[in-house]
Amino acid sequence: MEAKTLFDKIWDSHIVHSVDNGPDVLYIDQHLIHEVTSPQAFTGINNRGLKVFRPERTLATADHNIPTKNQNLPIRDELSRIQVEKLTENCKDHGITLYGLGHRYNGIVHVIGPEMGITQPGMTIVCGDSHTSTHGALGSIAFGIGTSEVEMVLASQCILQPKPKKMRINIDGIMGKGVSSKDIILYIISKISTSGGTGYFIEFAGSTIRNLSMEARMTICNMSIEMGARGGLIAPDEVTFEYIKGRQFAPKGDQWRKALEYWKTLKTDDDAKFDIELSYKAEDIGAMITYGTNPGMGINIEDKIPELDDVDDNNRQSFKKSLEYMDFKPGASLIGKAVDYVFVGSCTNGRIEDLRAFASIVKGKRKADNITAWIVPGSKKVEEQAKEEGLITILEEAGFELRQPGCSACLAMNDDKIPSGKYSVSTSNRNFEGRQGPGARTLLASPLTAAAAAITGKITNPADLI
Repeated sequence: MEAKTLFDKIWDSHIVHSVDNGPDVLYIDQHLIHEVTSPQAFTGINNRGLKVFRPERTLATADHNIPTKNQNLPIRDELSRIQVEKLTENCKDHGITLYGLGHRYNGIVHVIGPEMGITQPGMTIVCGDSHTSTHGALGSIAFGIGTSEVEMVLASQCILQPKPKKMRINIDGIMGKGVSSKDIILYIISKISTSGGTGYFIEFAGSTIRNLSMEARMTICNMSIEMGARGGLIAPDEVTFEYIKGRQFAPKGDQWRKALEYWKTLKTDDDAKFDIELSYKAEDIGAMITYGTNPGMGINIEDKIPELDDVDDNNRQSFKKSLEYMDFKPGASLIGKAVDYVFVGSCTNGRIEDLRAFASIVKGKRKADNITAWIVPGSKKVEEQAKEEGLITILEEAGFELRQPGCSACLAMNDDKIPSGKYSVSTSNRNFEGRQGPGARTLLASPLTAAAAAITGKITNPADLI
């Protein structure tokens, strides 16, 4: 029998039909929707007189445009309010479960899927959001789709999709002090660039990956899209099974035993071939921070911004433009650079472990006076857990407040925008021009690095505060 990769096993088992020399018709196990990319898709199926084909395989939440303060009040921004209202209306009309604003299961779509046990190994999962790759951390094929494709899945529970090539990235060794999974993925992207994964689905493997918690694995798969990949996944193991067990929508009793039997087959065969294979050592990875306007422009926090001569000729113009936007100089050190905002949250780092990491640094200290900090849980369940564990008390005693769940300052679609010209150390996933607000200057980093900046008021190696 032909040796297969984990990706092949899941993909091939979901093919409904293959077009000769063309794409596959792929069955989708779980469709996730939110208020931004679904309205036009619903209009499309309504205009065609169709109903959602499998509403029980569709789950909705409001996350991108919702405020993170005073969620009990009407949404002030008119467009945001209309989008959330439209989602509510469409879900009611089509019998779709909605965790809307104020619902106890509300949260960022890529946070609530895993935490509710909806995301499971071996699934195909899509959502009209590029960071759907997050769910791959549990051993599923998960990827973002466009609005026309959202309509396709609503109408048929299938999608027309070309099969990507396969890449494996191995990370082995033990991470250093102050280094987290966010640093691993920023390091990889800095090495292969924001286009290095284009056309591929990436499996992350190696001893370092196996030793990560589920939430840390989610951060890595979440940002696989930032290297141009179609998605990322990690083979399920005992860590995965223990994480899923007992969650609300996880299989129970005999169903659990059957599921586990199947899930244990979900691994790459020893002789399986990848189109590309890359390997890195965990010991080479330090606390990372970005200095430019794409996630690939990252450095070890102790290193200097590259000199112009170190930059490839093809990228030199965009490098210069990036540094002008950020008001940084080639060859400069970022250590000690004063910053204005700190944002902890998003589908990349808005989980309970991220809040714990932030709290571990700020405990017993005080927020720097020059810092405005937005600490935003990824879901209502994360918010509840933060209360139960006493993290809110730690944050408040250090001068911080926990906001209400939502995508918040990850993207400039809601009230939480970074003002023009201000520097933000952000645990989110993108640092493009204007991503956090027109003229905002974003430095991507881990929750530990964000905490170090929040306490000192400047870019600081978190290892110095641990």
